[in-house]
Amino acid sequence: MNKDAIERAKEKFGKLLEQQLARVEKIKKEPDWVDYAKMKTIRIGILPGDGIGPFIAKESAMVLRHLLAPEVKSGKVFIADIEGFTIERRAAENAAIPPAVMEEIRTFDVTLKGPTTTPRKGDPWPNIESCNVAVRKELDLFANIRPVRVPREGIDWMFFRENTEGAYAMGSSGVEVTDDLAIDFTVATTQGSDRLIRAAFEYAKKAGRKRVTIVTKANVIKTTDGKFLSIGQKIAKDYPGIEMDDWYIDIMTAKLVDTKRRNQFQVLALPNLYGDILTDEAAEFQGGVGTAGSGNIGKRYAMFEAIHGSAPRMVDEGRAQFADPCSMIRAAAMLIRHIGYGDRADKLEMALDVCGQFEKKLVMTGRSTGATGNQFCKYLMETMENPDLKKRWEGYMKA
Repeated sequence: MNKDAIERAKEKFGKLLEQQLARVEKIKKEPDWVDYAKMKTIRIGILPGDGIGPFIAKESAMVLRHLLAPEVKSGKVFIADIEGFTIERRAAENAAIPPAVMEEIRTFDVTLKGPTTTPRKGDPWPNIESCNVAVRKELDLFANIRPVRVPREGIDWMFFRENTEGAYAMGSSGVEVTDDLAIDFTVATTQGSDRLIRAAFEYAKKAGRKRVTIVTKANVIKTTDGKFLSIGQKIAKDYPGIEMDDWYIDIMTAKLVDTKRRNQFQVLALPNLYGDILTDEAAEFQGGVGTAGSGNIGKRYAMFEAIHGSAPRMVDEGRAQFADPCSMIRAAAMLIRHIGYGDRADKLEMALDVCGQFEKKLVMTGRSTGATGNQFCKYLMETMENPDLKKRWEGYMKA
């Protein structure tokens, strides 16, 4: 037995425990939720990302600026690009987020982010942490919120994925004990699980939803998943008007495709890894990950983003202009709603439904066989400003 290797692994694990316990103490002291209505100016930063990111960010920012034009003109809203959030810059500085870029991000209240490249083992980049994970940890964006709506099929799901714990929290902190043994870690805290699940119940209460579903693998992952589930069961007692049920992640993936069952799910709360996997599956019903946006919410900061990757192959093949911007535009709708302009978010979401799910006058294929992102964006904006939009949307809903 390699005693030296074991001692090195124990030392590293001890440091990880110290870091996580320090994080728990920080959560206990976190401030109350920010009130955007009381802000003199809401600062919105655009993070184009890399790969196809700058292409879809350009279209999404155009829609965002159009919808918030009165607030931008009055000074209530300020919108600006944040440069340097690329794999090239991150690799050059060997950092998940270059310090200067992170410092600038902190000067904005909310950000709209394009996809970014996360290096894998064997890639020609340093083994740096995912910048998505790093931003979520740096700004304590503990709730990843992903809606999926397919009106004609009665699907209206809202996923609350824990964002700062689970298997991703220490994804780059595993230990290769010896050449034959590698170990990664997952983490769950009382405070982290409580605030995520409580946010799901609060959303259900405000939105008039009657069920919250907790998804774990607590029958096998008994300690961390068990903690997440038991906390959910305790929180449910504070919301007597809302039913709580729980499912294991493996059967949950099957039930999303079960036409007899799937319409019964409304709000779902999940640990980090399960939430990532299940929401990608769910997005397929809506038209794929290219059509689904997400919000990363904390009590002080928020970041909204496309849920798909940076698709470097599309750039290499000269197809980036055909990338579907809908995921990032849906994220923009979530951002607009989050800062208090729900009526305009409704209009944008209805236009996305009409253009992407009902009429489909322009279809995105990712190739020259379909529309460019700019062409689709113009079609979307024309539809959004049509005075008959709501009537058209309601007509399609009844069809």
